[in-house]
Amino acid sequence: MSDARAYAVFGVSLTDPSKYGSRIFADLSANGYRVYAVNPKGGELAGRPVYRNLAEVPEKVYGAILVVPPSAASGAVEQCIAQGVREIWFQPGTRDPHALQMAEAAGIRAVESCFMVQNGIW
Repeated sequence: MSDARAYAVFGVSLTDPSKYGSRIFADLSANGYRVYAVNPKGGELAGRPVYRNLAEVPEKVYGAILVVPPSAASGAVEQCIAQGVREIWFQPGTRDPHALQMAEAAGIRAVESCFMVQNGIW
């Protein structure tokens, strides 16, 4: 069952489809989710555009799924705050206390868990 809300996945790999960001993007797409790939390099993944930042995404997204190193989490959260994202999922390995605090201070629902498992996709 898909969610009608749009999501952005930060941290898709342009070169390795086995990495979690790319797997999450592909599996959400396959399950009917409206999902956008975000990677600072931009480009294309499986015939779909990869946006360099959240501001480039063509629609407002409800949520973001972070699959980035902790050192990149704050920058992703700043983009989410600027674009009015309502919830952020910090995937395992992404946890950064400062980024989490930033999200919560901005009134964003911050979840430290695997989106895919919690939503019954994996």
